[in-house]
Amino acid sequence: MELDIRGGVRAAPVAGRTPEERQALRFAPDPRERTADPEHVARTARENEEDGLDSALVTQSSSWPDPWLVACWALAATSRLRVAVAHRVGTTAPTVAARSLATLDRLSGGRATAHVIVGSSDADVLRDGDRLGKADRYRRAGEYLEVFRRALTEGQGFDHEGEFYAVRDALPGVRPRPGGELLSFGGSSPEGLDLAARHADVYAVEALPLPATRRRIAEIRAVAAAHGRRLRIWRHIRVVLDRTDAAAGERARRFARDAIRLTSGPDADRWAGAVQLDRDRERGPVAPDQVAAFIRGALATAFVGSPDRVAERVELLRSAGVDIVQLDMPVETDEDRALRRALVDRLRFPAPLSPARRRGW
Repeated sequence: MELDIRGGVRAAPVAGRTPEERQALRFAPDPRERTADPEHVARTARENEEDGLDSALVTQSSSWPDPWLVACWALAATSRLRVAVAHRVGTTAPTVAARSLATLDRLSGGRATAHVIVGSSDADVLRDGDRLGKADRYRRAGEYLEVFRRALTEGQGFDHEGEFYAVRDALPGVRPRPGGELLSFGGSSPEGLDLAARHADVYAVEALPLPATRRRIAEIRAVAAAHGRRLRIWRHIRVVLDRTDAAAGERARRFARDAIRLTSGPDADRWAGAVQLDRDRERGPVAPDQVAAFIRGALATAFVGSPDRVAERVELLRSAGVDIVQLDMPVETDEDRALRRALVDRLRFPAPLSPARRRGW
C-alpha cells in the first residue's frame, strides 16, 4: 500500500514576528494562547493539498481553538485532503462527539477522522473540568470508545449503562461514509495498547529509534490480532530540510540557537507555561532550562538532511511497518514549500535501500 503522507493544520501561525523566527520556534513548546485565523487555516490546508500530502492533523489543547471547527474550515478550503481531528475523551459525551465526526465526514465527502487522546497531563485536563487521574481516564476511555464507535456504526437505537456513561435509545441518525477509517489512538502503556487494538483503525507509535519502533509495531499488531483486527501505523517525525545534508545540519543548529534565544527573553514565562511541559512538571522538580532542553531534544530527534537523505530514513520506517508518516516541519517560505514538495516526490517514488541502509540509523 502506498505511504500516506500527513501534514498539519494549525488554527493560527507559529509564534514569531518573521518567517525566520517562526521557522525556529516550530521546535519550541507551544504557548497556551492561540487565536483562530481563518485565512491561515484555509491557506495552510490548501498548501498541504497542493504539495501532495494526503492528510493533515488538527491538534488539541485546553486553551486552543476548537479542533472540530478548525477541521471544518480546513476541509471546506480543500477538495482532496483528509483531516484527522484530535479529540480528548472527557470534554464531551461520546454520542455528541460521534455526531460531530459523522457530520464532518458527510459534509467533507468522507475526509474526516478522529484522533482520540486521553490526556497525559492532569493539569491540562483539569483546565476543562476533568478531575479524573490518568488510570481512571484510561478506564473511562474504554467505555467512551465503546459508545463512540456504536454511535458511529449502529443501524438502530441502542442503550448503554456503564460506570461513566448511560444512554437510552441513542439513535445514530447520521453516520460516516462506509468503509473509511474512523479512529486513531496512541499510548504505549498496556492499557493504551489494548484500547487501540480493540477500538482504533490506526495506531500512533511514539518517536523511538528504529529497532524499538519495530518492536512496538510488532507488539501492537500482536495485541490487535488477538482481537481479530489489524491496525495501520502512524509515525510523527520532526524534519529539517535543506538542499544538502551539510546545509540542513547548519540550519538545525541555527534553529536551536534562535529558538533558545527567542524563548529566554522577557516573555520566557509564556514558553515555560506550555502544555507540552506540564507532564514533566507533574513528575517532580525540573531544570531551570526546561524550555531549552525541550528545544534541544526536539532537534536532536529530528530527521535532518536533504530530501534524499530524509526520504531514505522514512523508507526505513516504512520497511519497519509504518503506513502513515507525519511531516512536522517549518513551512514559512516558498523555499520551505519547494523542499517539502521535493521530499514528498522522493517518498512517492523511493529509491531502493542498500543492505547497509536497511540496518537503520
